Amino acid sequence: MSELFDAVDALVASRAALPPPAERKRLRAAHGLTIDEVATALKVRRATVSGWESGKTEPRPPERDAYARLLDKLAELYPAAPADTATTASAPDAAVPATFTAAPAPAEARTLPAGQASEAADMAAPENQAPATTPVAAAPEAAPRSARTSRPTSTSRRPGAKKAAPAGIPAGGADARFENGPLAVVTVEDDKVLAYCTGGLVLEVPAKSLPSLVDWTLREAKLGHPKLSGPGKDADPLLVLTEAALERYGLPVTLTDEERLAGRLPEGHKVIKQLARADWKLTKRGFGPWARIYRPATGSERACVQLCIPSWNALDSRHWGAAGQLPPAELARVLGVYASRVMTPRGSTAVTGLELMTALHPPTRASQPDETGKRHSEHNPGSLGKDAIDPMNWPPCEVPDGHPVLKDLPRFHVRGPGEKLFEEAYDWARPLTDDECLRRHLVGIDVNMAFAAGANGLNVGLGEATHVTNPVFDPKLPGSWLVDLSHVDLSKVKAGKEWVELDGSLLPSPFTPKGDRPDGPAWYATPTVAYAVELGYEVRPAEAWVRYDNGRYLDGWYQRLRDAYLATMADLGVHPDMEPADFLTAMDGYKDRDPDLAIVVSAIKATVKGGLGKLRERPRGEGWRPGEPWRALSRPTWRPDIRAAVISRTRINLHRKIVKHAAFTGQYPVAILSDCVVYAADGTSPLDFLPYREGKPLPGGFKLGINPGLVKHEGTQTVLWGEEVRDRFNAPELNLARYIKDGTVTDIDSGE
Repeated sequence: MSELFDAVDALVASRAALPPPAERKRLRAAHGLTIDEVATALKVRRATVSGWESGKTEPRPPERDAYARLLDKLAELYPAAPADTATTASAPDAAVPATFTAAPAPAEARTLPAGQASEAADMAAPENQAPATTPVAAAPEAAPRSARTSRPTSTSRRPGAKKAAPAGIPAGGADARFENGPLAVVTVEDDKVLAYCTGGLVLEVPAKSLPSLVDWTLREAKLGHPKLSGPGKDADPLLVLTEAALERYGLPVTLTDEERLAGRLPEGHKVIKQLARADWKLTKRGFGPWARIYRPATGSERACVQLCIPSWNALDSRHWGAAGQLPPAELARVLGVYASRVMTPRGSTAVTGLELMTALHPPTRASQPDETGKRHSEHNPGSLGKDAIDPMNWPPCEVPDGHPVLKDLPRFHVRGPGEKLFEEAYDWARPLTDDECLRRHLVGIDVNMAFAAGANGLNVGLGEATHVTNPVFDPKLPGSWLVDLSHVDLSKVKAGKEWVELDGSLLPSPFTPKGDRPDGPAWYATPTVAYAVELGYEVRPAEAWVRYDNGRYLDGWYQRLRDAYLATMADLGVHPDMEPADFLTAMDGYKDRDPDLAIVVSAIKATVKGGLGKLRERPRGEGWRPGEPWRALSRPTWRPDIRAAVISRTRINLHRKIVKHAAFTGQYPVAILSDCVVYAADGTSPLDFLPYREGKPLPGGFKLGINPGLVKHEGTQTVLWGEEVRDRFNAPELNLARYIKDGTVTDIDSGE
C-alpha cells in the first residue's frame, strides 16, 4: 500500500501548481538568491532556471516538486503586495505589471499615513544625519514586458529601507551617499512629482522649479555612483526628465527645428534665466538633450547634476531602441543596469564610451606629501594626461583630411596609401565559385564584441610620436609604419611553424579594408605589420612614427564592458561555456525574454564602437573650414592612432581565424563586413561548416560562444537568394554580409 501512496504523491507532485514566471523571479530576487544558487541547489543548469523564470520552459519531475517547495517557502516569507495598495494608472502607454514584482519585507508592507511615514523615516535615519526624502512604495520592474498589463501608482508611504531588487538590478550600493542609486526618472502623476529610482524605489519630489530640483537632487536625493578608479571622481547624479516633468518645470516637450540643429535651448529661455539667478551654470554645450548643471567646485566637493531628456532625442533609437518611450519604472531599470555595469551615462553611448576610458584612467592623481605635508596634482601613470597633443605635432599620416597639420596641402590633393594611414574594418566580397554555387545556403557568423576584443591586451601609445627613418620593425612598439607589403603571398603562409598552401585568390588581403592586395608602400599600424611577419614574410619599413611611451591603456575599459555584456547576456539566459548547440538555442530569441535588458545589450555594444569612433572625432556643424582646428582636437582623448591600432588588430584577428579555417577545411569566406563573415554551406547552421570535433573547435579558428572574440549565428539565406540579389543589381561582388541577417535588400542599400 505504501508504494501506491508514494506513486500517488509523486503524481500530485508532478502537477504541483507553480506561480507564473514573473512571480518565480520576484520570489527568488526578494530572498536575494541568484539564478546560479537556485540552479546549484536543484542540480540543474543555470539556463534551465532562467528558462523557468522567463516562461520559455517549465520544470519537470523530479526537479518540479523541489522547485515548487522552494517557491512555496519563499511565498510565505514574501507575500505579494496587497492589491489595495495600488491603483491602476489611466495612461494607456504606462504598461507594466499590475502587481509588485519585488516584495517589501513584512515590516514594510503596511500603508502608513504621510505623517507617520515621515516620523518613521526620521527614526530610521542614522544619528546626526538629515532624514532622506520620503520614498513612496517601490515601483515594479522585473517582469518580462510580455506579462505587463498596467502600471500601479502607489500612494503608500514607507520607512527608508528599499525593497530587494531582482538579481543584477542595482538598488543602490554600499556607499551611503548614493544609497538610492545612480539616477532617477522624474515624472508627474496625479499632480505629484515622482522620481523613479533603480531597484524599484520611488521618491516624492518637493521641488517646484528646475533650480530647486537640482538643489534637491544634490542635498536630499542621495543619487550618484562611486568613482571607478582610485584617483577618479564620483559620478554625478543623473535625472531623466519625462514629457510630464518638462511641462511641470517650464521646458518644451520637443525642440524646434532651429533648437534641434543648434543642439540646445536659446540662451534667453526663461528656465536658463532661472538657473542663472540661482547661481547655477551650464557647460559649453548649453541646455540640450544631455545638459549639465553645476556650480564651481569648492575644494573636493562637486555640485553637478546631469540631465537626460528623451523627448529631445537624448536616447538615440539606433542604440537605445524604444527606451525613450518606456514607462518611468522600466526606463529607470534599463538606465540603472547600464549605469551600474558600465557607468552613469554622460551623453550618447559614444560619449559615454570615451568618458569611461578617462574614468578608468584619470589624467591626474594626488602626489605624495611634500616637505610641508601638502599634496599636489601630478600625472597619473598609464593615462593620456590632462593636456591634448598640439595639433601641429601630429604625424601627418595619422590625421584625417582637413586637419591643421595638413593646411599647406593643395586644396584638391587626394592622399594615397603612402601618405595616409587607412586602418578600417573589412568591406569585402567575391563571386561564388562553381562548388559554392552547388551548396544550398549562405551562413553568416558574427564576432561578439569584436572591437572590444581587439582592444584587449593591446599596447598603445600614451604620448606624442617620434619620427624614425629606416627603422627596424618592433612588433611591441606602437606606431605607424611606412612599409611595402605587396610581396606577401597568401597562397603560401606560415601557420605557427608550418608553411601551408592556400587558394590566395579566394582570400581577402589582411592589409586593406577592401581586401585588395597592396601595390606599393603604405602606412600601417603595428598589428598589421606584425601580422605580415607572422605569416612568414620580411618587412623593411622606410620610416615610422613610433611612441616609446606606451601601455595597455584599454585593458580596464575592455574588461568593464566585457563584464557588463556577459552579465546582461547571462540575465537573458546566455552564458559562457555552453555547448555549441545549446548556445545557438539560447541565442535564438534571447531579446524577447526581457526586451528591457536587450536594450542594455544594444547600448553596451554601441558604447564600444562609439567610444572608439570618438577617438578620431571629425568636425561637426557649420563654420568649420579645412585646415582649422575643431573642438575635439583639444581633448587628450583625441587619439586617431589608438583607434587605428584597435581596428587593425580586430581585422587581423579575424583574418587569422579565416586562414586557420581555410587551411583545415578548404572553405573560404564569400563576404566579410566588419565583424560578420559569410560562408557557403549545405546546412543552415554554423555547425554545418565549423569544424567541431567532440565538442571542441579548431584551435585558433572560429568558436561558438558569447565571450568577446567568439562567434554567434548572424543569419542564413539560400545561395539562390544571393545569386538573385547580385543579378538584380548587376553587382557580382555585392557584399552579401550586409544583408545576411534578414535577407532584405533595397535600392538604397545596394547603392543604386
